[in-house]
Amino acid sequence: MKKVLLSLALVAFLGLSLNSCRETKEEKVEDQIEEAVEETEDAMEDAGEAIEDAVDDAGDAAEDAADDMEDAVDDGADAAE
Repeated sequence: MKKVLLSLALVAFLGLSLNSCRETKEEKVEDQIEEAVEETEDAMEDAGEAIEDAVDDAGDAAEDAADDMEDAVDDGADAAE
């Protein structure tokens, strides 16, 4: 009788230990959601940096255009004299 009980206990232990190691669909979905959140955060940071760069470039272009306009006005004034 002891051997039967010990055998059943061993089978139950092995069965439970193997089942607990399986990854469930919930865990997979949670991992995918976490990855999507991280990717979205990275994309938003990249977009923010791109916007900052575009604003800086636009500001530099506006300053260059203003300088060119000022030079053209000065040249026109010199030519008029």
